[in-house]
Amino acid sequence: MEVIYQYAWLIPVFPLLGAMLVGLGLISLNQVTNRLRQLNAVVIISMMAAAMGLSLALLWSQIQGHASYIRTFEWAAAGNFHLSMGYTIDHLTALMLVIVTTVALLVMVYTDGYMAHDPGYVRFYAYLSLFGSSMLGLVVSPNLVQIYIFWELVGMCSYLLVGFWFDRKSAADAAQKAFVTNRVGDFGLLLGILGLFWATGSFDFNVMGDRLAQLVESGTISNFLAVLFAILVFLGPVAKSAQFPLHVWLPDAMEGPTPISALIHAATMVAAGVFLIARMYPVFEDVPAAMNVIAFTGAFTAFLGATIAITQNDIKKGLAYSTISQLGYMVMAMGIGSYSAGLFHLMTHAYFKAMLFLGSGSVIHGMEGVVGHDPALAQDMRLMGGLRKYMPVTATTFLIGCLAISGIPPFAGFWSKDEILGKAFEANPFLWFIGWLTAGITAFYMFRMYFSTFEGKFRGTDEKIKEKLKKAAVTIVLELESEELAPNFGPGAMKKGELAATSQQHDSHDSHGHHSDSPHESPWTMTLPLALLAVPSILIGLVGTPYANYFEEFIFPPSETLSEVIEKASEFNPTEFYIMAGASVGISLIAITLASLMYLRRKIDPAAIAAKIKPLYELSLNKWYFDDIYHRVFVLGLRRVARQVMEVDFRVVDGAVNLTGFFTLVSGEGLKYLENGRAQFYALIVFGAVLGLVIVFGVT
Repeated sequence: MEVIYQYAWLIPVFPLLGAMLVGLGLISLNQVTNRLRQLNAVVIISMMAAAMGLSLALLWSQIQGHASYIRTFEWAAAGNFHLSMGYTIDHLTALMLVIVTTVALLVMVYTDGYMAHDPGYVRFYAYLSLFGSSMLGLVVSPNLVQIYIFWELVGMCSYLLVGFWFDRKSAADAAQKAFVTNRVGDFGLLLGILGLFWATGSFDFNVMGDRLAQLVESGTISNFLAVLFAILVFLGPVAKSAQFPLHVWLPDAMEGPTPISALIHAATMVAAGVFLIARMYPVFEDVPAAMNVIAFTGAFTAFLGATIAITQNDIKKGLAYSTISQLGYMVMAMGIGSYSAGLFHLMTHAYFKAMLFLGSGSVIHGMEGVVGHDPALAQDMRLMGGLRKYMPVTATTFLIGCLAISGIPPFAGFWSKDEILGKAFEANPFLWFIGWLTAGITAFYMFRMYFSTFEGKFRGTDEKIKEKLKKAAVTIVLELESEELAPNFGPGAMKKGELAATSQQHDSHDSHGHHSDSPHESPWTMTLPLALLAVPSILIGLVGTPYANYFEEFIFPPSETLSEVIEKASEFNPTEFYIMAGASVGISLIAITLASLMYLRRKIDPAAIAAKIKPLYELSLNKWYFDDIYHRVFVLGLRRVARQVMEVDFRVVDGAVNLTGFFTLVSGEGLKYLENGRAQFYALIVFGAVLGLVIVFGVT
C-alpha cells in the first residue's frame, strides 16, 4: 500500500495532463482537434477515471487503518524562512478526493450528451479537466500557502466556465460578478494567512493552531488579534461557499452550462470553503468568538437561501439558492464544533445536489425541443408541468433528490441534516430552531419545484404564458439598460436595444431550434449519471447513522482521538434521537403536504397567499434586495467615484502637467531673445546682475 501513497501526486496531475493535451491541440491544431471531439472527451474522461481509481484505493487504505502520509520538498528558502510544497493523504483528504473525482467523472460523462451540438464542446472539456485538477490539488495541499495557490486556480476556472458562453452578456456579467465577489473574500483570506504566519511563524494547520493558542494563553498576542486573524481566514470560505454577505455570485453563476453548475455547486468550488474550515479547524476551535461568527453566519445563510428559493421560477436558480442554504447548514455545523456532521452533510449533499442539477439540465434539454433555446422559457417552471410522462428517468431521480434534501428517511440527507440539527440543539437551541425552520422551508420549495416541473398538465405549448414570460424578460433587460448603460464610457459602449438583442441569444449548446410539441427524455449519456448518482443519494447516509456511525469514527476533529469518539458514540440516547428526528421529519412532511395542496392538487391558490403577505413575498422575490443594494452602493457608487477621480485627473493632474509645459514654452520663448551671441550684451547682463546684488545686499 505504501506504493500507492508515493504516487498519490498523480491524482491532480492526471486531469491536468488531459487539459494540457486537449488545450495544446486547440491552440496548435484547432480544426483537427474540434473534429475529433469525442476522442478528446474520451481522453479527458479516462484521465479523471484514473484519478478516481487511485483516490478509491487511497480511501480504502485509510479505512483499513493506514497512517496519514505526507511528502514535501523545500520550494523556497531565505534565511530562517522555509516554504515546503508537496501533498498529504489523511482521512479527510482521501474522502474529499473520492467525492470530487466521482462527481467530476459523472459530470463529464453527462456533458457528452448535454453539449453534444455545442461548438465549444472540446474547449468545455478542457476547462472541466483543469477545474477538476485545481480542486484535487487544493485537497491534497499540506499547508496554507499551497491551498491558496490552488484556491485561486479554482476561482480562475470558475470564471472561465461560468462565462463559457461569453457572447451572452448575462453570462459574461455573471463570470465577472463571481470573480470580483470571490476576490473580496480571497483578499481577506490572504490577510488572515499573513497575520497567522506573523503570529505563529508557520503555514502548517496544526502548528498554527497550537502556537496561536499558546500565544493567546501567555498574553504574547491579544485575543482580539487571534479573533481578527481567524475571521479574516473565514472570509475566504464565506466567498467560496457563498455565505452571507458574499453569496450573491452563486445564483448568477447559473448562466454557465448546467454540467458546470453541478460541478461548482456540488463537489468542487463551494465545497472548497467548507473543506478549508475543516483544515483550519485547529485554529478556529481555540477561538470561541470566531466559532460563534461561523455558526451564526451559517445559520443565517441557511435561512436566507431557503426563503429566497421559495419564489424562484427558474429551476436552476431555485437549486442555486438551495445550495446556498445547504452550505449554510455545513458552516453552522463547523461553527458549533460538529466537525463530523458538517463534513458528513458535505458528502451526502455532493451526490444528491449533483443529481438535482444534472436533472435540471436534463429537463432544460428536453424543454428546448419545445420552446426553443431562450433560457427565459426553457428554464422557467411555469412553462413545465407533466414532464414525468415524457422523462421518467429524470423525474424519478429528481424525486429521489427532493426526498434526500428534504430530510426524509432513509435517504442520505436525513441522516446528515438530522445530525447537524441534533448537535445544534445541544450547542444553542436558537440555532437549532433556525435550522429546523429552514428544513421545513427546504422541503416546501423542493416539492414546489418537483410538482411544478413533473406533475400536472404540460404548459410548454401555452402561447399566452410564453408571451408573458418573453415580455417580462425584455422588461428586465430594458431596465438593466437604463440603469447600467446610461452612463456609457467610450465608443465601445452598447447602444440602446443591443443588450436586449444579445440577451435573447440561445444557450448555444444545441444547434437546433423548436422542433416538437412535447419534451423528450435525454440520451443515455445524461440519464446514466443520474441513475448512478441516485444510488449514493439513497444509501450513502447509512454510513453515518447514530446506531453505527462509521463516518464519525473515520472523520473526526484533529484534537480528538478515536477512543474519545467511540466513547461519545456509546452515550447515544435513542429517545432523544427519535424526538429530534421526529421534529425535523414532521415539519418536512407538513411542508410537502402544503406544497402538494398548492401546486399538485391546486386546493390552495399561491397567488392569493402572496397577495396577503405581499411585503414578505416581494422581499423573497427580490432576493432580500441584496443585488439591488450592492448594485447601487458598489457598482453605481464606484462609477460615481470613478467619474470624480476622472475629473480630478483631468483638471488637477492634467492641469498641473499642462501648466508646467506652458511655463516651459513661454520661458523658452522669452529667453531665446537673450541668446544673440554678442559678448558685449552678455557682459552687460552680468554687470547688471552684480549691480543688483550689491544694491540689495548693500541696503540690507
